[in-house]
Amino acid sequence: MGEAGGGKRWNFGANEVVELSCSQYVRYYMNVLADNLDPTDNRPVIPLAHGDPAPFPSFRTDPAAVEAISDALHSGQFNHYANTSGLPIARKAVAEHLSLGLSYQISPDDVHLTAGGHNAIDVLISTLAVPGANILLPRPSYPMYNARAGFSKLEIRSYDLLPEKGWEVDLDVVEALADDKTVAIVVVTPCNPCGNVFSRQHLQKIAETASKLGILVIADEVYRNITFGETPFVSMAEFADIVPVMLLGSISKRWLVPGWRFGWMVTVDPHNIMKDSGLVHSLVNVLNMSIDPVTFIQGAMPDILEKTKEEFFSGKMEILRECAETCYEEIKKIPCMSCPYKPEASMFTMVKLEPSVLEDIKDDLEFCCKLAKEESLMILPGRSVGFKNWLRITFAVEPALLKDGLSRLNKFAQRHSKKKLQP
Repeated sequence: MGEAGGGKRWNFGANEVVELSCSQYVRYYMNVLADNLDPTDNRPVIPLAHGDPAPFPSFRTDPAAVEAISDALHSGQFNHYANTSGLPIARKAVAEHLSLGLSYQISPDDVHLTAGGHNAIDVLISTLAVPGANILLPRPSYPMYNARAGFSKLEIRSYDLLPEKGWEVDLDVVEALADDKTVAIVVVTPCNPCGNVFSRQHLQKIAETASKLGILVIADEVYRNITFGETPFVSMAEFADIVPVMLLGSISKRWLVPGWRFGWMVTVDPHNIMKDSGLVHSLVNVLNMSIDPVTFIQGAMPDILEKTKEEFFSGKMEILRECAETCYEEIKKIPCMSCPYKPEASMFTMVKLEPSVLEDIKDDLEFCCKLAKEESLMILPGRSVGFKNWLRITFAVEPALLKDGLSRLNKFAQRHSKKKLQP
């Protein structure tokens, strides 16, 4: 509530819940960093904060996917509203795509299409947010979960990912945090922001722990198959016989098209636990109130998923592997930073910052704001993903630009280091 226009009282104003929730999200910090850029600096701004490689020539999507979109649009067959959970042809295509390599087939009836991964999170969190409930979220985490849960007044209980153990889940803490009001645990694999892939053995332990606690596993697999290290990707769906699993995914990362806004939720539930509990019915009702993915993109999905050749994916993975290697090796040369785990997946790595060795910087946020101002380089402060005095760096940019950015980062760190640490 507020007063304006000569002291008149108006019955509307800022929503404190919205303000608090948005302050936990990546775009909030992106705006803070942008406000600190020096407009007189003629160098290009290097974006190592936001994971969106799509604008760069090395990361253009496959022409076959573009042609599929064009054909669907020009056909005139996909200008109508879609069904609640999506067009049948698109749901079938996604089910068949996700079933590749699994030990069983996913049914199209279990696939619910969404306007990107964000919309999937919105719908799912809204469905789970019953009064008094809580949800287990990783720390560090993809912050959309925290923002949306906070907005929906779903209590957040954060469990740690352990850097000294390759960012594995601290399962002892998970068990200690859960109670009879805990509805779900979110597991992001491959992991944004840590760049790790959970092993099959660790995923099975997560599934067994969730089953013991009687909670749903939400498996965020948006970076599914964005792997370039030694640990193979294993879908959490493989453990649905142990615990019901809700898979979230999209085409935004593997096809490098986040602006196309196409994602999915999949109920992997061979024992019908989600269905019998009423969760699936409520999920569909929330979808009835939600937006749909664009229908001509739905219409193009069979061709996108079927006709994109493996050469496209392998080429992009090689570029990402080289960029991850560059990032990891260059970070080693910076005295105030350390990277405990060489990234082997996603588009990010977490880097520990040591403010104590810096002359005039007290924490990660001040570091990133001054870095933006002095070097036109944007890196995300770790507090945005739940880890204060860490940094989240994306390496999914043009390779030459990445090298320039890491060079600027090194110069900045040297300039602000205490004199006794300087060479």
